[in-house]
Amino acid sequence: MGLSAGKLRGELESLKDFKKRVDGILRTLEDSPASPARVGRQEVPRSAFGGDFAEADGVYAQYNRVHTQLASLSKALGDQIEAMRIAVHGADIGFGNLEDDLKRRFWEIQGRALEHRRQREAEKQEHEGQRPKDEATGATY
Repeated sequence: MGLSAGKLRGELESLKDFKKRVDGILRTLEDSPASPARVGRQEVPRSAFGGDFAEADGVYAQYNRVHTQLASLSKALGDQIEAMRIAVHGADIGFGNLEDDLKRRFWEIQGRALEHRRQREAEKQEHEGQRPKDEATGATY
């Protein structure tokens, strides 16, 4: 049983409204300090963490790790918003009617997202083996 033309038009209007919201979010993200380009440029030098002692080295290493992850997350989020914009446009005009460069861009983004997820899973498994474990309870920290 299919949708009536009226319901289909309603769904299309909902997708158009959703697209407008996504476009607004994307503009806000791109203009904000959280944009992928700006997050990537925000770095703190090692000297900001104090003198030559191991704890400062550890804090700096953690800062770099978190910064790298935030920059990666920001880029992935921007990619997914762009992919969503393409998908909503495709739903609006019909996926078969999308320009070839938009189709290619969509699948390129999805490929990067899949690779990002695989890397995160591999990192998680790697870190699981490195986390301290309480012998008595079996809990990892």
